[in-house]
Amino acid sequence: MKTVYGPGDWAGDPARDLGEPGAFPFTRGVYPTMYTARLWTMRQYAGFGTAQETNARFRRLLDEGQTGLSTAFDLPTQMGYDSDHPMAHGEVGRVGVAIDTVDDLADLFRGIPLDRVSTSMTINATAAILLAMYVTVGEEQGIPRARLSGTVQNDVLKEYVARGTYIYPAKPSLRLVADIFRFVSDEKMSFNPISISGYHMREAGATAVQEVGFTLANGLEYMRVAVDAGLTVSAFGPRLSFFFASHNDLFQEAAKFRAARRLWARLARERFGADDATARLRFHTQTGGVTLQAQQPLNNVVRVTVQGLAAVLGGTQSLHTNGYDEALALPTAASATLALRTQQILGYESGVAATVDPLAGSYYVESLTDGIESGARELISEIDALGGAAAAIERGFYQEAIARSAWEIQKAQETGAQVVVGVNRFTDDAPPLPIETPDYSALETRQRERLAATRARRDAPAVAAALEALKHAAEGSAPLMPPILAAVRARATVGEISDVLRRLWGVYRFA
Repeated sequence: MKTVYGPGDWAGDPARDLGEPGAFPFTRGVYPTMYTARLWTMRQYAGFGTAQETNARFRRLLDEGQTGLSTAFDLPTQMGYDSDHPMAHGEVGRVGVAIDTVDDLADLFRGIPLDRVSTSMTINATAAILLAMYVTVGEEQGIPRARLSGTVQNDVLKEYVARGTYIYPAKPSLRLVADIFRFVSDEKMSFNPISISGYHMREAGATAVQEVGFTLANGLEYMRVAVDAGLTVSAFGPRLSFFFASHNDLFQEAAKFRAARRLWARLARERFGADDATARLRFHTQTGGVTLQAQQPLNNVVRVTVQGLAAVLGGTQSLHTNGYDEALALPTAASATLALRTQQILGYESGVAATVDPLAGSYYVESLTDGIESGARELISEIDALGGAAAAIERGFYQEAIARSAWEIQKAQETGAQVVVGVNRFTDDAPPLPIETPDYSALETRQRERLAATRARRDAPAVAAALEALKHAAEGSAPLMPPILAAVRARATVGEISDVLRRLWGVYRFA
């Protein structure tokens, strides 16, 4: 880091390295007019216990001006267990909404026009099931698949690295990923079949360079898997999407997004001969959950504002801003509204949307952009030498690198070398915010009763036949989305569908 940056600190070629907004290599943005024509999608993340509670939060946020939905699911749903499974005990509804059958998902979106609101679903190992449920809910509302829009996260590689909600070994998991690519392409859905996620790796301790390098390496792996499955790049590439974190260093974060966009464009073209539609990196951003502090929690409002500004200056397509109380509990309605208002002030009052890529040409920002791109490319070369992303993850390469970075951050904060306001400097003795805790036991009981009622009224032979058809398809090489859809329509549960595949493929354990 230098004190002053000048012309000698950026050796780039404006024509080659910057170009025009909306044109390769997309350093300055993926669309020519960016926010001057349309603001980013304000997509706040929510998931509360039951479908009914989450529906109420969704509707409130839409009434407050939110422009897209983002759904958090509880751990049993993410791990393929029903709410009445012993492994689900004590976890039902705790970190998101509990979904056992398509009827739960129908309640989640009741009264919400799915043909006019896009929905992001943070779901990975069971992504195919939840996408099938979403399609079924649309059908039962009279909305054809082609009019549904949104994103399913479907990024299992980062689960092995930083998040942990994987079920199956890598090979069958990647088969499911490719099947979702095929289904969305064949059905001509306006749906992103994956959100290739650096967010969780950054939250686990990755540096900005590691976040970009590991995320794009995973993206290349998914492209290889899809091509090996017989898909053409043009069939799925334009619908790839990405997901990054935004942390506190304003200029580094803005530069990181610009670097990721440029590097992806170059890699996609170099390795797959991709056209502009595939080379155009579109991404969602969430402000840094790990940066939020329980001490002096109102300071988090300022942190989130800086992080949201970095995302916008970096050209994000959609944004979630965290509630200031999320270091303590699920955000209250008031803190969630304030987080949304933060985005609205950025969009309508700050002036950042008045021109495209206002940081372009800054000696400092362009130097940072080049440095992040170069570092990330070197990291991808190391991953290539290990056999690609899946092989590198199997060997623990990502995990060890992130653990080292996380340790350095922890040491810097504990020694005071990295200041955290209200935590290691400028502290006080203010009492913690009061936290309202839901009655999770009662919530779990209600969800189990609901599940039992569904099982009692469904056509049990039809469910058994649908699950058997799924087993037969999984034993061979047939696409899995059609039998999963049939099972969902018959009211098979998330756990029952997952168990069919669990028995065939096994459960992945790190050696």
